[in-house]
Amino acid sequence: QPQFSLSLFQACARPLISVYSEKGEASGKNVTLPAVFKAPIRPDVVNFVHTNLRKNNRQPYAVSELAGHQTSAESWGTGRAVARIPRVRGGGTHRSGQGAFGNMCRGGRMFAPTKTWRRWHRRVNITQKRYAICSALAASALPALVMSKGHRIEEIPELPLVVEDKVESYKKTKEAVLLLKKLKAWNDIKKVYASQRMRAGKGKMRNRRRIQRRGPCIIYNEDNGIIRMTNTDIGRIMRSQEIQKALRAPKKKIHRRVLKKNPLKNLRIMIKLNPYAKTMRRNTILRHARNHKLKEEKKAKAKAKLEAKAPAEPKAEPAKATKGAAKAQA
Repeated sequence: QPQFSLSLFQACARPLISVYSEKGEASGKNVTLPAVFKAPIRPDVVNFVHTNLRKNNRQPYAVSELAGHQTSAESWGTGRAVARIPRVRGGGTHRSGQGAFGNMCRGGRMFAPTKTWRRWHRRVNITQKRYAICSALAASALPALVMSKGHRIEEIPELPLVVEDKVESYKKTKEAVLLLKKLKAWNDIKKVYASQRMRAGKGKMRNRRRIQRRGPCIIYNEDNGIIRMTNTDIGRIMRSQEIQKALRAPKKKIHRRVLKKNPLKNLRIMIKLNPYAKTMRRNTILRHARNHKLKEEKKAKAKAKLEAKAPAEPKAEPAKATKGAAKAQA
């Protein structure tokens, strides 16, 4: 644990703080400085807590488990005067013979591929978090430290700057702008406007295109201004008796199991799906019958024409049985 000098990190505080009106003038009232502004300033604790709590906003990421191994490669072994790294098989392409799998190879996997089960989150003690908040608030009361962070507070009459409770009821942004201008705190807002710039890196493609500096920290007790719209509990409204009385009871629909039938094999189902299928089927049958009849008539005409052209042949007389044939038959 580093040792720090109390003279360097002890907050410098005065007992009373002036209260300013909405016109930017001192109202004549004073308030006692809260004890939190007298807390020791510990940059090491603030830095430790902030660093660890920021890690809780990270999303797990990892490379693919197959990255760099989606190829068939095997080492050539020794005796070829080349490294024993696995090499891609085959030929006819630049890729064949190139090294693979290793983290030193083009197209290979990375060394120690990242996994999603890394210890992403950090636990911080509650007392340590409270100590860091108190220390940061105490540092915000020192003009030297605040100006070292780039805040424009040269014209502000006092730090911390306390304003009357009337400003908690502001409903318009222009009223708050006018108040900051009268309190000479608008220069810090202009510094924020001027610091808007493009983010460096791939965050530009991830909806984090522009970055800017931090402006003044405004702390209030009660928010009596703009009424924020919250999400309505629709479920509770729909389950209320007033709504349920006006709604009709849902109909009970009986779902019967329907046997799936193939319309290509079942004519009745086909006609139900396509009423014109019956007419098409009848027309097909009639067309086939008509074509068959025409073919038969054509064959009959061709046969008759051949018979008309052929000469009449004499009828052959029955051969007389010879004497040997008669004996054979006997």
